[in-house]
Amino acid sequence: MTQNPASFFLLVSVLIVAIILVVYLTMSRRGVPSLDSQKYQTKWLEIENSLSRENPQSYPMAILNADKLLDLALKERHIKGETMGERMKSAQNIWTNANHVWGAHKIRNQLAHETDVHVTPDIALRSLSAYKQALKDLGAI
Repeated sequence: MTQNPASFFLLVSVLIVAIILVVYLTMSRRGVPSLDSQKYQTKWLEIENSLSRENPQSYPMAILNADKLLDLALKERHIKGETMGERMKSAQNIWTNANHVWGAHKIRNQLAHETDVHVTPDIALRSLSAYKQALKDLGAI
């Protein structure tokens, strides 16, 4: 079989580019720490299991705890920002649905800073759904 010099050069070029790409991707992933998904899954199940229709106060507590868990994941992923809001802005491109996450965080802020905030089961479940997706987007669960 005769070798064509142009084919050989093309093959070597493709191999070199592939090696460079693999090295680059490997090096760039090192800056993003992976999260202990087992730890986050366990904490998430605790939050979900804390919900009780017989105890209406379980809804605001679940939202507050989900928000704390998301903030912990943002910190452990080394997302930049002094406050959770700043970290959420820095992670804006990570979210599947940024508006959903921001809406849940807004409800959390109302719970933390306002009196007489009523959380219905529907509001709680929608908020928890947003937090769960955000944690998935970060690779936490």
